[in-house]
Amino acid sequence: MHKGKASINVEKLNESSEILRALAHPLRMQILDFIDKNDKINVNKIYNTLKLEQSITSQHLRILRMAGIVKTHRDGKFIHYSIDYSKVSNAVKAIDSFHQLDVA
Repeated sequence: MHKGKASINVEKLNESSEILRALAHPLRMQILDFIDKNDKINVNKIYNTLKLEQSITSQHLRILRMAGIVKTHRDGKFIHYSIDYSKVSNAVKAIDSFHQLDVA
């Protein structure tokens, strides 16, 4: 039984679930950890350092971009990746508010 009228922001919750899906892969977590340690980094440095194939690295970065977890910045022929911490923080807040609903 629901104890009170709670407002669920379905749009934010769906966006958060997309972020969680993007994070739910060990290789993407490894890539994000590497980006986090380097502030911003280009794809060549990512796949060379982590010893990954370029195509696989690009596929995983595309998923992270589509979820809004990473941002890109072009510098000549290089694209640099950085983490959008505000996007991740907003997802965590949306999930936390969903968990705090007073449901009996």
